[in-house]
Amino acid sequence: MEKPKLSFWQIWNLSFGFLGVQIGYSLQNGNTSRILEALGADVHSIGYFWLAAPLAGLIVQPIIGLSSDKTWTKLGRRIPFIFFGAIVSALAMFFMPNAEYFTYLLPPLVFGAVMLLLMDTSFNVTMQPFRALVGDMVNDEQRNLGYSLQSALINFGAVFGSLLPWILVKIGMSNVPAAGEKVAESVIWSFYIGGTILLGTVLWTVFRTKEYAPKEHAEYNKIDLNAPEKTEKTSIFKLIGNAPKIFWQLGIVQFFSWFALFLMWVYTTRAIANQVWGHGVALDAKSIGFNEAGDWTGVMFAFYSGVAALFSLLIPSIAKSIGRKKTYSFSLVLGGLGLISMFVVEDKNMLLLSISGVGLAWAAILAMPYAMLSGSLPADKMGVYMGLFNATITIPQIAAGVLGSTLIAFFGGNPMAIIVIAGASMLIAGTAVFFVKEKEGND
Repeated sequence: MEKPKLSFWQIWNLSFGFLGVQIGYSLQNGNTSRILEALGADVHSIGYFWLAAPLAGLIVQPIIGLSSDKTWTKLGRRIPFIFFGAIVSALAMFFMPNAEYFTYLLPPLVFGAVMLLLMDTSFNVTMQPFRALVGDMVNDEQRNLGYSLQSALINFGAVFGSLLPWILVKIGMSNVPAAGEKVAESVIWSFYIGGTILLGTVLWTVFRTKEYAPKEHAEYNKIDLNAPEKTEKTSIFKLIGNAPKIFWQLGIVQFFSWFALFLMWVYTTRAIANQVWGHGVALDAKSIGFNEAGDWTGVMFAFYSGVAALFSLLIPSIAKSIGRKKTYSFSLVLGGLGLISMFVVEDKNMLLLSISGVGLAWAAILAMPYAMLSGSLPADKMGVYMGLFNATITIPQIAAGVLGSTLIAFFGGNPMAIIVIAGASMLIAGTAVFFVKEKEGND
């Protein structure tokens, strides 16, 4: 039996919760450096705080993937993990910008770092099952649509999440901390609103999606439920050793893509604050200029997410016309050129043109590797392999976090130089795509 063809809205419901998760994730990406610097972190060491996120993902996602592969409940296989992760994510979002009020427990910077770790761990618990859910539910014909629609929802969420602090400032909230406080009112309320929306959208997916029952899943994926049960346990290392070649080929592309993205997320606020608002002078983390740069970082991230959301809707037809590999590669190359161009831009509005290239790359990063990989994975191990594939996201971020402080010291404390390195890394990723070998007929 083949998996049934789903309606557009059934596929939409599968990923609608990811909209809210991405709102939270974008608030984290756009404001974590800003919050941590306000709490006392130094620009030379701030990359180490960001290591909490990829380290959590490296450990958590394979465990969640393996667990969800073997979980069958009334809610389904993936839905329980999505629901639990969303609850914890929202709670961490409510607490992190208020770290200064928990000094009776921990110093503000330490409490903020702990909340970052908890928030990103729970994001990982939620995200991985969303990826596997699409792979479980859609047939081969609709796979491009499934992951491209997920990419579109992710990016619409990223637009709103990235713009939210800026929007709140426009309606009257302050974007600088009040006297005696460390975090701006607009940032605090952004996290409150983002956490609430996250819960609401995930609940929509929970109650509007019915996963296939074990018997249906077995029939669709040609699994014999009457076969003698294998009692031996397959280790993670054996699974890695048995991974298809495309897993490793895409992993190289992923490494250089996510190395670039991590550097961009960590250093953009400080880079544009010094270059555009400070005209080459490092600004204080509580200054008006630095916080305006923080708001503009949100606008930039929203802009690239908006470009990505629109481009992701075009990806299925473009990939059908020129192939997945060319679509993926050209997108990454344009992203790399956009990042490198920021080095010569001193006008904040022109930064939007630079970051638009990143939007094209981001849309492809969110859709193409999963569409290319999922067709080569065994159905009964979809979750664990998607979790293991997450290492191709977390390991480069760990590398970037460890090397970031060394790189910025080497370039005399100039964070814009790190953005150029990010662009070069993205160009390497675009080149590496051409070494990926898909199943015949998908190139």
